[in-house]
Amino acid sequence: MLTGPMGCGKTTIGKLLANRLGWRFADGDDFHPPANIAKMKAGLPLGDEDRYPWLHILHAAIEKAVSDNDNLILACSALKQEYRKLLGINQQSVISVYLQGSPELLRERIETRTHLYMDKGLLESQLNTLEEPTSGLIVSIADSPEAIVDSIIYSISA
Repeated sequence: MLTGPMGCGKTTIGKLLANRLGWRFADGDDFHPPANIAKMKAGLPLGDEDRYPWLHILHAAIEKAVSDNDNLILACSALKQEYRKLLGINQQSVISVYLQGSPELLRERIETRTHLYMDKGLLESQLNTLEEPTSGLIVSIADSPEAIVDSIIYSISA
């Protein structure tokens, strides 16, 4: 699972990583219910009451992938430790890769991209909610996407 706030490259890295490994990629954003999408389009941050139903949907997808022995790379912000726990991240059957970047770099990246519904102003609320993980793989986003993917593959293969 690739985690981190908006702008860290979860989708870009996830697609590249899935392509290199021959695994399946899924973007957590694609699982949001319409109410969450409408809220984010309006620039309103999601609260726990918005995130929990979405996280339960993602947890079910993860559980199915694990039970089917399906190699899945899932991109999901998973901003809090309790969210990561709910998703089943255990660093054994479900490992996490936290894409870590400075607020300045994240702001720079979201200024140059478009997203179907994530208002650029939501970064601040995500950073305020973020509890940086202390377990799993932590990778700087300062390098190129290809170098980041190389680093992840090297680390998970070791």
